[in-house]
Amino acid sequence: MMFKQIYKNIKKYDKIVIARHIGVDPDALASQLALRDSIRLTFPNKEVYAVGTYSNRFTFIGKLDKVPDFSNSLLIVCDTPDIRRIDGANPKDFDSVIKIDHHPFIDDFGGIEYIDTSASSASQIVMDLINNTKLKCDSNISKTLYYGLVSDSNRFLFESSTFKTFSLVSTFLEKYPFNIKEVYDNLYSRPLNEVRLKGYISSNMNVTDNGVGYIEITDDILNKYKVDSAAAGNMVNDFNFIREVLVWLTITEDVKLGLIRVSIRSRGPIINKVAEKHNGGGHIYASGCRVNTFEEALSIVNELDKITEEYIKENKLGE
Repeated sequence: MMFKQIYKNIKKYDKIVIARHIGVDPDALASQLALRDSIRLTFPNKEVYAVGTYSNRFTFIGKLDKVPDFSNSLLIVCDTPDIRRIDGANPKDFDSVIKIDHHPFIDDFGGIEYIDTSASSASQIVMDLINNTKLKCDSNISKTLYYGLVSDSNRFLFESSTFKTFSLVSTFLEKYPFNIKEVYDNLYSRPLNEVRLKGYISSNMNVTDNGVGYIEITDDILNKYKVDSAAAGNMVNDFNFIREVLVWLTITEDVKLGLIRVSIRSRGPIINKVAEKHNGGGHIYASGCRVNTFEEALSIVNELDKITEEYIKENKLGE
């Protein structure tokens, strides 16, 4: 089994660096930190580092590390299908590479590739890895993994939440219990200004005839509500149950990075190929990209509108 190969490589190297994708989200961070902490717990004498750009929004999940150098190291990349989106590490700098991911395949990293697109999250795969090897776990690691899994499955609402998902969660809750309420409080409590921005989005969302909902969030709007672009973009997950909308996206200006963040979700039409055309990617129903202008972002809306129209015709919706 490939998990045994992964464990064998982890055991082999004295220095291990764990990375994930740019634009950190809870699953990428949780899978990365939980795997780091599990390896440290199992092999106390190894040097194990989690790298990448941090977000103050997720300080409750854990802290990242600084690496002295990458020489004679194993690189493990979590939750990332393509090389250009790896944050803080380049596979070419390492002796060996392991990919652990649940996205559709894009790039070969040149090492062991464990990809399970049926998994709810990268965190679920790390749970499975720990459950099937001699890697150790404790309640804190278990909680970290739950942060990632529950976030990427949208509290088990997505189809990716399978029997295996619930079985692993049940196993970890029994073996390594933690406070579930604390997890949900940290993930889903919101300051009043973000709630008010959500109201603005609800009131100003545009919806095409084919059921594509979108909102342009400029820097002026972010400043008005005192919300950063990452938090605004994450609100795309809050609009999953609008009957008239099949695909929805937030288009958010990020002045600091000089780009436009586009976060896309779907309840049927496959959207990741559109995101990939614009240097992004993701899952078939949850994807995103970063573009340079609002004009390009609106062209994405048009592309999504076309595939949604085709989806409606193919599935004879509305007849």
